[in-house]
Parts: sequence; structure tokens; C-alpha cells
Amino acid sequence: MSADREPEGPGRTVEMRRVRRRFGFFRALDGIDLDAFPGETLLLLGPNGAGKTTLLRVIAGLLPATDGTLTVLGGSPRGDGGGVRRRIGFLSHNLALYPDLTAAENLRFFERLYRLTRDRARVPSLLEEVGLGRWADQPVRVFSRGMKQRLALARVFLHEPDLFLLDEPFTGLDQESAGALAERLHRRRDQGASVLLATHRLDAAGPLGDRALYLRQGRVNREISLGGLGADEKVARLRGLSEGDHR
Repeated sequence: MSADREPEGPGRTVEMRRVRRRFGFFRALDGIDLDAFPGETLLLLGPNGAGKTTLLRVIAGLLPATDGTLTVLGGSPRGDGGGVRRRIGFLSHNLALYPDLTAAENLRFFERLYRLTRDRARVPSLLEEVGLGRWADQPVRVFSRGMKQRLALARVFLHEPDLFLLDEPFTGLDQESAGALAERLHRRRDQGASVLLATHRLDAAGPLGDRALYLRQGRVNREISLGGLGADEKVARLRGLSEGDHR
């Protein structure tokens, strides 16, 4: 965490200290320190294999840390019966959709899983927001990759999580859909949610960032603040960060 960074709102959303995650002898995460705060977007950058996906999966509670300490939303994502996990919106490369269910049925299934009060307007409204209203009753198996991505993002927003963990969320999205996603993330961040976003799409994700961590070989190679910069300045600075690591 930057020395001049002060906690915002009701404390840290994520607090990670010297977290390691090993797969056999391979250290996917090698002593990660990370803080995330309400109302900010933290970008996770770095080459393939740097540890970004593993980091998000550990925070989401899908993988246990081998060593170190982790607090998420004031608790443990693996130790409270799922209470913390129900406050997380997680998007991975595996979109977690059921191909033989329709788009609407997928969202209604997750509505029950998240124990949401039944609201007849919620699912149709979300499908319209992501441009899938016309395909609400079509099975997901006939969807294109971009349509599946949009449906998975609707699932992520379904329960209005306090913490978004997004792994390459702009994959497969056209310019209009990418812009709509950025708008929704801005709105949730302004409402106090935290966003951790791993990406190679600096053009789409860069303007969203308040801070960025550059990971390399399972470690935080560098952290920068993006506060006070315009969208183009953020993208340029992030590109310089990424390019500088390879010089």
C-alpha cells in the first residue's frame, strides 16, 4: 500500500499480509501484501502467470492461502458459512453458467443461491441492461462468447455485492458493452463497493482505476496511484508501467 494512502469509509475491504499460495513447489503467490478500500477500483496488472487469477481466487475463498493472513469484508471468505462469499461478486474465466438453462433461468438460480428476496423485475431488468432481453428464454448453449460474458456479468451484479473480483471482465465485449460495464462499475464504486479488476485491456479498464498493482512472479513488483489523473493520462501511465517492466 502506498505510504500516503489513508483508509476510506468503514475500513479495509480486503487486508492481505504476506500471503503465499503454492502448488507443489511452484509459488503462484509469494508474500503478497494488499489493501483494498470501499469506494475504490484497484487494477491488477502483469503478464500471464504473474499470479493475478490465483490472487482473486484466494480472496474469493475458492483457494486457501498456504501461508499469511487474509481478511475480507471483516471476516474470512472460507470460514463463516458463506456469509462473506455472498457479499462478493466474482467473475473468472470459467463463467459459471449452465448451458442447458435459459438466460433468465440462470439468473433465477443464482437469485435463490444468494437468498435474494424474489423481485419479478430484477432478472428482466438486468437482462435488458446487458442487452440480452430478447434472448431471456434462449438456452445459454446457443450464445456467442460475448453473450455469455454479458450474462455472467449480469450474474455478478445480481446481488449488488460489496466487493467485485473481476478477472478480464472486458473479454469478448464490444465497445458499447464495455462502456456499459464501465458505467455500472463506476456507479457501484461511487455507492461504496470495492472493485479488484485483473486485466490486459488498459484501454477499457485503465480509466476506472484509482490504484494499480503490477504483479510479476507472484509478487507485487510495483504499485502506483492514479488519483487526480484523467482517463487518457491513466491509460498512458499504466502502459508505461507495463512496458517499463520489460525493459
